Amino acid sequence: MKIGMIGLGRMGMNMARRLIQGGHQIVAYNRTPDKTEELVNEGAEGAFSLRELVENLPAPKVVWLMLPAGKPVDDHLGQLRGLLSPGDIIVEGGNSRYKDDIRRVEELKGSGIHYLDAGVSGGIWGLKVGYCTMIGGEEQIFHHLEPLLQTLAPKDGYLYCGPTGAGHFVKMIHNGIEYGMMQAYGEGFALLEASPYGQNLDYGQISHLWNQGSVIRSWLLELLEDAFAQDPRLEAITGHVDDSGEGRWTVEEAINSGVAAPVITMALFQRFQSRQENTFENRVLAALRREFGGHAVQKP
Repeated sequence: MKIGMIGLGRMGMNMARRLIQGGHQIVAYNRTPDKTEELVNEGAEGAFSLRELVENLPAPKVVWLMLPAGKPVDDHLGQLRGLLSPGDIIVEGGNSRYKDDIRRVEELKGSGIHYLDAGVSGGIWGLKVGYCTMIGGEEQIFHHLEPLLQTLAPKDGYLYCGPTGAGHFVKMIHNGIEYGMMQAYGEGFALLEASPYGQNLDYGQISHLWNQGSVIRSWLLELLEDAFAQDPRLEAITGHVDDSGEGRWTVEEAINSGVAAPVITMALFQRFQSRQENTFENRVLAALRREFGGHAVQKP
């Protein structure tokens, strides 16, 4: 298939690369042209305006957005609405809130433009191992785009989740669970560090050990092993841990639906606290975010 990819950040660039490697044609656009030119050197067609991108796509045109949630997405949608035609398709692949998807579909009513929401997980490792993708919107449009999803995902790595907003809702809960898992690892290693044995323990070896058949084995532990190999006591970073929105939305959803979610809620609040303290457990969280998502860390 031939699609337009808008937004060539950490995720968008590697998703475009994986699609190119899978035989798809990419028309690439980024606000800063150097990223576009980089991808052109790897086989994409470059576009240096949204109009140019749309003009270089066959009908029905497919445009995939990988932009920061909120205003950047709405601004681009506003421009695309005047450039696309009935039957064309927009896929919002960033970390948008599901309520924004529902609003956007209402705004697109009457235009004939289709809109899918795609929650994408895979971080900086997605190019190699694939992207787990959760889709919401019209089911027939989902099926039309399956060749793209099959290329992006590992085996069994994509799912139609339901009507508009379902994809981003499932991704939101996924990220809330991620908060809780990371917090548990952080607290566990902090307890090891504070113990009488802490100074003699090799946390990289422990991370590796726990991935050999234990019930807490995970990809996160593999990444933590890598982080400890680079910095055995995580002394080169601070424990400042940002949050990108999904954890807050998950907690708000728990409040609104009356579902108890104490672990996810506490993990979110711990991130708030991390911005005043530099504990070992928070350095574990910061290191994990760097390893799986390429997120920036703060130096001491």
